[in-house]
Amino acid sequence: MPNVESARDSASPRLAAWRAAAEVGVMFARMGITAFGGPAAYIAMMRDETVERRKWLDEQHFLDLLGATNLIPGPNASEMSMHLGYVRAGWPGMLAGGIGFLFPAMAISLGLAWAYEAYGSTPAAGWLMYGIKPVIIPLILLALWKMSQKAVQDRLTATTGLVTLGLYFTGINFVGLLLGGGLAVMLIRNAAALRDSRHLPILLPLIGPGLAAAAGSSFSLGKLFLIFAKIGLLLYGSGYVLFAFLKADLVDGYGWLTEQQLIDAIAIGQMTPGPLSSSATFIGYVLGGLPGALIATAGLYLPAFIVVAVSNPLIPRIRDSAWASGFLDGVNVAALGLMAAVTCELAYAAFEDTFTVLVGAAAAVLLLRGNVSSAVLVMFGTGMGLLSALF
Repeated sequence: MPNVESARDSASPRLAAWRAAAEVGVMFARMGITAFGGPAAYIAMMRDETVERRKWLDEQHFLDLLGATNLIPGPNASEMSMHLGYVRAGWPGMLAGGIGFLFPAMAISLGLAWAYEAYGSTPAAGWLMYGIKPVIIPLILLALWKMSQKAVQDRLTATTGLVTLGLYFTGINFVGLLLGGGLAVMLIRNAAALRDSRHLPILLPLIGPGLAAAAGSSFSLGKLFLIFAKIGLLLYGSGYVLFAFLKADLVDGYGWLTEQQLIDAIAIGQMTPGPLSSSATFIGYVLGGLPGALIATAGLYLPAFIVVAVSNPLIPRIRDSAWASGFLDGVNVAALGLMAAVTCELAYAAFEDTFTVLVGAAAAVLLLRGNVSSAVLVMFGTGMGLLSALF
């Protein structure tokens, strides 16, 4: 009998942990189905559920987690779901939160990718994307403007962003520009500490060649995984920055995607609820079918799970580090500069004629004056595309 009681006592905490993890998974899956509006909207929803309604943590703890997501690479909103799941139910909660938030968008993107491959070359689908493409540009520009208001803190960060924007068009390595911006701000802000030679061994390993796409255009699932894993390790800021990485690697580097397909992927990300980075599923399917979709998604999100698991206990020290804060500020403004450069190229491809320019202008008015959601805006673009088919 004592053995039975002991088994019950040991099983009870494990059962409670799995129940808590299931609660996390269900909550974030529901949120993943209904979440539109971008990372800021997703994080506001998470705060309402976990701080106000469920009392999983207090306001300060939530702010600490939010600060940590800005100091580590990866898709921010998805990492918040992982952090909050970890707080509630440990490692099982972290997995349940991340997967629960991502899965609805991944499943919808997979279905849309199948339809895109099956019908994307037909005239009807062509007119559909013809209307959607122009409305994506105002969405990205507005996100860029809002992020810049927080990221551009002083002359140093403003200069870093502008220099990065200019250097992009010279053909300098994309990742090198990103890391270079981070290092520049970090070193200049900490110039006094840098004079102490004891800091040099810490900095020297960071000064080296960036991770660049290998030459060649032959497709393989292994290369696809490595590309998305690299992006997951280096992605800072909004999910929109992801598309700058994708253009550098998949469009310009390997030539696996066209700019048209990249814009279509952005549109799909806007049409689906949940994290914008679920576009990785769509792109993976276009390039390699179902295996490609699963591998691209796993590659992008695996680093985020690892980084959250490692960083969660270290959040107080990361948050208080002047060196980490300086590097993050530099990376953020460099990412915005790169995002602005890529947006210029995407706009050139999206605005094909007078009609698309008018659709884009109308979308901008709706976005700024009507305060419509991204989902409504994409539906507007869909309607305009269908309307254009009549003429």
